[in-house]
Amino acid sequence: MVRFTKVVAKAIQATGNKETEVENLRDFLRISEAAEYLGVSKNTLRNWTNAGKIAVHRHPVNDYRLFKKEELDALLQQLQEPPSSRNRKPK
Repeated sequence: MVRFTKVVAKAIQATGNKETEVENLRDFLRISEAAEYLGVSKNTLRNWTNAGKIAVHRHPVNDYRLFKKEELDALLQQLQEPPSSRNRKPK
């Protein structure tokens, strides 16, 4: 994981981006890891991101989909709430 952080820092330096702070990639899961964490397939997770149901971040070097673990935890928490307490559309 430390290697990825170094790669990201090098990529930012190479692109001339003046950002000095780099997000730690240890806070992110790849799509296969995120799908397993949520108990869904990779395709379901792709569909959810395309529909805007979950935020997706992109790896700055290879453009892979990355998901923040804290955002996945929030989604799991939301899914565990009883249906009556979720935001419902009025009829």
